[in-house]
Parts: sequence; C-alpha cells; structure tokens
Amino acid sequence: MNNAPARVSRLRLLISGVCTLLMVAVAALGLPGTAQAATVITSNQTGTNGGYYYSFWTDSPGSVSMTLNNGGNYSTSWRNTGNFVAGKGWSNGARRTVNYSGSFNPSGNAYLALYGWTANPLVEYYIVDNWGSWRPTGQYKGTVTSDGGKYDIYMTTRYNAPSVEGNRTFNQYWSVRQTKRTGGTITTGNHFDAWARAGMPMGSFNYYMILATEGYQSSGNSNITVG
Repeated sequence: MNNAPARVSRLRLLISGVCTLLMVAVAALGLPGTAQAATVITSNQTGTNGGYYYSFWTDSPGSVSMTLNNGGNYSTSWRNTGNFVAGKGWSNGARRTVNYSGSFNPSGNAYLALYGWTANPLVEYYIVDNWGSWRPTGQYKGTVTSDGGKYDIYMTTRYNAPSVEGNRTFNQYWSVRQTKRTGGTITTGNHFDAWARAGMPMGSFNYYMILATEGYQSSGNSNITVG
C-alpha cells in the first residue's frame, strides 16, 4: 500500500507547527517590526522598549505621561508640570550619528535635545535642536557647525542638584542650535570635539543617551521617533 500521501500530510502538519512556534517566539521577543501594545508610564523609571533604552523622570507626578510605542517611537503629554525629562535612545552614550523625526509642541519652557551624562567628571550634556519660550544659555564658549546648522556652545554649573549619582555639584554642557528644527541628524562626535576644544572635558560614557523631551513649569506634547 502506498502511504506517501499520509507522510506528506504529517510533514505539512510538522512544518505548520514549527512556523507557528517561530511566530510566537518573535512576538514574545519584541523584535524590530513586531507590533507591541503601547505602554503609558507616569512614574520615574528606566528600561528597554522596542529595542531602545528609555528614561522617564519627573518631580511632579500626575502632571506628565510618556507613552512607549513601537521601535524608537515615544510620545509625551504634560500640563502645568514642574520638571520632567523623558526619551528613548541608548543605555550608554557614544560617538554616534542619531537620526530622528516627529513633532514638538510646547507652551512655555521646554527643550527637545539629545541628552545624557558622563562619569569622572560627572557632566550633564544637551544638544538642543528646539525649545519653547526660553532658549538655553550660559557661559558662552563658542560655536560649532554640524549637520546643516550652527550651534552656540555654553557651560553652566549646578550645585547640590539631582543627578544620576544622587545630589551632586556638576557642570552642564550645551550646544544650542541657532535656528529651531524638529527632526534631522545629530552627529554627537562633532559636539564632543567642539566642547573639548572649548576646555569642557567629558568623562566616560557610563550612562544613557536619549533623544529627550524636557519641560519645566509648562504644558505641551511631543511625538518623537529615534532611528
């Protein structure tokens, strides 16, 4: 008796079962391109989502939220908040080329910036592409031209202030674009080199780097995708 059709049928069932298991595994891992349910967060935390690191910090719980969407996308909404910083990026800073796009709609004081920290020395740094009612400033250190625009360089100092290492005194480094934009490329090494030439040394990249939305005593919303 010829049992070839039965063997073919069992083979088809086996292949179908394997394919189903693979699809379930891919969905569980949340690999790029896999749809995931949005996650809304309102409390201070860090983690990974959609293959990217995220950070959310606020001193005014209840007045701001961050929605984690697929891949490098996130959105924020805030109303009469104190201070918050939220964004997606990487668990460690580096010399990298960052591409991003989206929308940024502040009412009051807010920044859209590539943001991070270094250790030894402890430095909080901003590459600001857009802002609300107040353009960041400080001790003027020169300019740097990068990615189709010119940025003013500033340094400020915070004393006994919150940081990734607890309350500390530390310098803040700023590159602030002379004309606003929401989307494009940020070549971090160009800014790091310009800061070094201006006598602003950076430390080791022990801490995160994110494309951040920051608000202070303001309201607004943003929707940003990091690439």
